Amino acid sequence: MARATIGPAQVPTIFFGGGTPSLMPASDLSRVIATIKRNFDLLPQAEITIEVNPDSVTEQFLVEMRESGATRISMGMQSAVSHVLSTLDRTHQPENVIKAVQLARNSGYEHVSVDLIYGTPGESFDDWKSSVNAALELPIDHISAYALIVERGTKLAAQISRGELVMPPDDETAEKYLYADESFERAGFTWYELSNWSRPGGECRHNIAYWDGSWWWGVGPGAHSHFGDERWWNIKHPKSYQERIMLNESPILERETLTNENKADEFILLQIRRREGIPHSQLSTPQIHVAERFVDSGHLDKESWAQQKLVLSKNGRLIADRIVREMVL
Repeated sequence: MARATIGPAQVPTIFFGGGTPSLMPASDLSRVIATIKRNFDLLPQAEITIEVNPDSVTEQFLVEMRESGATRISMGMQSAVSHVLSTLDRTHQPENVIKAVQLARNSGYEHVSVDLIYGTPGESFDDWKSSVNAALELPIDHISAYALIVERGTKLAAQISRGELVMPPDDETAEKYLYADESFERAGFTWYELSNWSRPGGECRHNIAYWDGSWWWGVGPGAHSHFGDERWWNIKHPKSYQERIMLNESPILERETLTNENKADEFILLQIRRREGIPHSQLSTPQIHVAERFVDSGHLDKESWAQQKLVLSKNGRLIADRIVREMVL
């Protein structure tokens, strides 16, 4: 369906994510890669990432995927503290992450990333320090650190609603971000996006494609896609998705056409997250005036501003959403 829609195209990155792709047999994931190769021009140095769970990933899986062209492993570490993992309803033990990362390295993966989550109810500052330090002891070249977002309808949301768990104050969560950033930088990891740090050459090229407005094709229930001025998303229920695919029917649930105004706003929303920032030439005069207030308050980097670029300062990264809201409204 993708081939029929967009024709021949070069594919620079593939990302198996959402849920736990490593629960699938490596042979099935390999068939997906092979099918993409048959239908498109998969570039010789393409980045192919697989998200894995430390509990379920095996050496055989990692070796088979490496032989099929996978280049990057993204591991859901979340925390190095058992009670925090339990609150997040994660099944793995902290020591499993160490073993799984080493397996990935031994299987020939040059790029290995771990994800951390901060701001979990009951997580102390010392707990967070332990997680950051444990991550930095691993042989990895990329770290993602995200503040916990509690989704409606989840077990965690119900526990918070009943008062069984209490979300930490915003100031504490901000301090955890700053501690992580300083620790990562000291260890040789540079922030290249609001929640992502890497050693030189370890950046996730697939995620950069989202932030710089590139096109992508999402496959699977609930997957989103972006091509040209169109964006669409698939039906979420796996069985309904499968039925439509088997009947050669489109699995698209809804779509939207992006206006020039949409694209301009989204450029700011996404590009402000990146270390490169936004050239003044991409901003309107009113937006320049709004941004100047944040330069004066220290939330935008003054040196970069003098060089005609809008770049978030360290404290500015803590209020990025507020800056965006004021600039696009």
